[in-house]
Amino acid sequence: MAMDDMYGSSDEEYYNGGYDDDEYEDDYDRAPEPEYDDDLACGKAPSCRVIRKESLLAAQKEDLQRIVDLLSLKEHHARTLLIHYQWDADKVFAIFVERGKEKLYAEAGISIEEKDENPASDPSTEYTCEICFEDFPDEQTTLMECKHRFCNDCWTEYFIVKINDGKSRRITCMAQKCKAICDEGKIRDLVTTKDSDLVEKFDRFILESYIEDNKRVKWCPSVPHCGNAIRVEDDEYCEVECACGKQFCFNCLCDLHSPCSCIMWDLWMKKCDDEAPTVSWMSEKTKHCPKCYKIVEKDGGCNLVTCICGQPFCWLCGEATGLEHTWNSIKGHTCGRYKEGHSKNEDSVEDYWRLTHYYRRYKAHIDSMKIEASESRQKLLDKVCTLEAKDFQVKDFSWAMSGLNRLALSRRVVACSYPFAYYYFGDLFADEISKKEREIKQNLFEVQQQQLETNIERLSMFLEEPFANYAEDKLVETRMKIITLSTVTDDLCKNLYECIDNDLLVPLQQATHTIVRYRSKGVEKASEL
Repeated sequence: MAMDDMYGSSDEEYYNGGYDDDEYEDDYDRAPEPEYDDDLACGKAPSCRVIRKESLLAAQKEDLQRIVDLLSLKEHHARTLLIHYQWDADKVFAIFVERGKEKLYAEAGISIEEKDENPASDPSTEYTCEICFEDFPDEQTTLMECKHRFCNDCWTEYFIVKINDGKSRRITCMAQKCKAICDEGKIRDLVTTKDSDLVEKFDRFILESYIEDNKRVKWCPSVPHCGNAIRVEDDEYCEVECACGKQFCFNCLCDLHSPCSCIMWDLWMKKCDDEAPTVSWMSEKTKHCPKCYKIVEKDGGCNLVTCICGQPFCWLCGEATGLEHTWNSIKGHTCGRYKEGHSKNEDSVEDYWRLTHYYRRYKAHIDSMKIEASESRQKLLDKVCTLEAKDFQVKDFSWAMSGLNRLALSRRVVACSYPFAYYYFGDLFADEISKKEREIKQNLFEVQQQQLETNIERLSMFLEEPFANYAEDKLVETRMKIITLSTVTDDLCKNLYECIDNDLLVPLQQATHTIVRYRSKGVEKASEL
């Protein structure tokens, strides 16, 4: 089979305009235009922030101050409101407007006492505690804002039990059927008389409620734990990078997996854990050459490999690609398309072949990504150092590392597109998509996926070339090819995301499958609070 029939129909099919060496001949020494983030370009604030242990209190006070200013509340009342509504200040405002202040306070368990309704108590007055049924003078009792009064000893023992049970965030009044939340200042004063260490535990629980009860703030899932939390300002469906370097999906706290939805990724991880040993047996680390049948081991990230006999073939499907392997001859690559017909005797056998098909391609790209992140990166750095020592007119070689970074981002995207395809075109949405509609959508998706995959391999191929030894004119040509391919793969990644989001997921009735929006610069690094 000729190379043209395997890896794309023509360059024009994958590029927004043909590739032209002359177009860049006069400005080859110009550095590639820097990538930028749309949000920052529009003047928007960073959409995610790092909350460290020392900045946790400041982060909490930001939201508290909003409620205090709006409703003219004391800070502990504002905290009670936010804890009840899971630190969603916008929801507090909405309920305040729609239902009014009284309803807002009642649902959160807040009792606002009027100043003139609580005159100073007579010190000589004694009160009977309805818990222990003993009489106590006024100074040995405590009155909460809900107007319930008990002796200090009963209050204290009650608070100690609640704190030790981990229920510090919303300690309600001891009175029967009273749902009012106790004043945290009075809790602190009473518990201090018995156990000052327990007060620190109480304060820590109150402080950490900002993370534990807040859907827009989550602990970084790094192991060992870095101690940081991440707060997102806008959409919780996003991928972020903590200050410790850990990258993860904010919604499910798993490793990066877009454009696969969180639900699909969870299913895929469980599927891989259960059946990966069998699939791995089918996906050996070596492949047989389609010509001489010798065992070939891949030592680079590119999935276009060549046997010692000279036969090039595709690592993904194992088929020969022909002897021609030039810039303009890679076309017709369709091995990313799943073809039925391995065995239709039993559904379980067909499902096994489907899993093998998608898993092998997913795993091949993940393995390539790991190689490119370690071995290929070091080789590229060495080539850049060699070029910098030469007296070339070209002085900026950042295009090489930019190309490698683009390769890493695109490689992860295409890898995670296979788990998405496994579930979307399988039985997960069988009740919502007809067979004919599924075939149309699968063809649309696979065209996008295949174009991206083809150009990823092209980019990987040119990055692995020994361009440090090239003459300057050939180096300029390679430079422009890498820059052009980096731009093309970026556009194709965006197109794949739009295809999945707009053409595949939006028409579904199930709104539980959401993917993050595509970012050309990759995962957003959380800024310091």
